[in-house]
Amino acid sequence: MDITIKEIAKLAGVSITTVSRVINNSGPVSPKTREKVMSVVAEYNYIPNNSARNLKSTKSNSVALLVKSIANPFFQKMINVIEQKVALRGYQLFIQNVNDMQSELDMAIQEAQDKNLQGVIIMGGSFNYSANELKRLKIPCVFLTVSAGKEVPLDSYSSIRIDDEAEACKAVEYLISMGHKRIGFIYNAPLDKMTPNSLRHKGYLQALEKHKIPFDPALVATDYSVASGYDFGFKMMNQLLMKNKDMTAVFAFADTVAIGAAKAVLSRGLRIPEDISIIGFDGIEEAEYFHPSLDTISQPAEQMALSSVELLFDMLKDGQTKHLIYESSLLRRGSCAPINN
Repeated sequence: MDITIKEIAKLAGVSITTVSRVINNSGPVSPKTREKVMSVVAEYNYIPNNSARNLKSTKSNSVALLVKSIANPFFQKMINVIEQKVALRGYQLFIQNVNDMQSELDMAIQEAQDKNLQGVIIMGGSFNYSANELKRLKIPCVFLTVSAGKEVPLDSYSSIRIDDEAEACKAVEYLISMGHKRIGFIYNAPLDKMTPNSLRHKGYLQALEKHKIPFDPALVATDYSVASGYDFGFKMMNQLLMKNKDMTAVFAFADTVAIGAAKAVLSRGLRIPEDISIIGFDGIEEAEYFHPSLDTISQPAEQMALSSVELLFDMLKDGQTKHLIYESSLLRRGSCAPINN
């Protein structure tokens, strides 16, 4: 049964303009409204235009990489690997940025229809996907750095990530092993979603509890939004330094944030690591070339990216799904030192 945009609007109880915005990702729409429209789109298998209808019956050699915040330096290394490996298999790769206001799965569903995609890799995002969303996608999907929700059947997608909670605990225990007890933590995490960042917060708390160090909320600088980057780290570190004169170490949830935090420390005339030890997370190149070079929890980015391509093509070939969890490495570069008693 063919259905028009006008009919979709009537069934969803919204305007035709709103339906157009949702379908084309061309304007602001609330998540609730977007979900309502996409539910009707999925139910009636709506294809937006004639070219898409024609493409639907023709098998393509196209896959997509959807990246939540493509400007993240950690993602760049993985994007390059994915692009190369997909091309070597004779497939065309579409790379699409997903901004903070967009749903990566809604975009994947739309891109799959528009470009007749055979599969998709979703990089970044959260752990809050649903079985219904994966069912609507209808093509093989690999999540990279996250996985779907607990209620989603494991045979409906593949995933590659690290154990963010355990790796964050490792970072904090590294500081504790050097005698630090007044350890700050910088992160962001939207209140309504489970993200790698919120898991790293759990790891921070786990390490403190394991070593019987009382939790002090004044040592945590956070923003319940999507703020990140160098400027975010600089601002958050200044907040911590103003409130905690006895703080001796800081763990930042990302290297870009750690770099900004280090700049805040140095701008106050303090020394790293003599006055403040700093450790980041991810293993980006910029953290190594910062002065002083920053200690970090380094994710195996290239290996994870390579595996994401392999898992996607395994699913295209025989439908087999896998869920891999890689271990990260603690890189000691000199920005952390034993506490001076």
